[in-house]
Amino acid sequence: MTETVGMADWTRFFVLFGGLIMMVGLAFALRWTWGTGKELPGPRVIDPDDPTGDGLLEEVARVPTEPAAQVLRNRLLANGIRATVGRREDGYGLLVFPADLVNAKLVLSRSALE
Repeated sequence: MTETVGMADWTRFFVLFGGLIMMVGLAFALRWTWGTGKELPGPRVIDPDDPTGDGLLEEVARVPTEPAAQVLRNRLLANGIRATVGRREDGYGLLVFPADLVNAKLVLSRSALE
């Protein structure tokens, strides 16, 4: 008879605290599995004030004024080459993707001869 009373006490204990114990165990397991990753290096943050931080773009030409850069950009766009203008310390740089670099140089050199 004393054995069934002891069993009833354990049953009550697990009914009351079993869910809490399970949740704590699950929280530890998930924390151990996934973690926060604070020790891992994060993505590189690009400094918007860094004139050399052009990302994937490469400079194809540099001109002293913005209107001149826009003229060259329009020539490239007319030939199907995506381009953008970036401010530099000594003028304006015309930037293109690496895959378009050779074609951009050809278009700009051809337009310089005309």
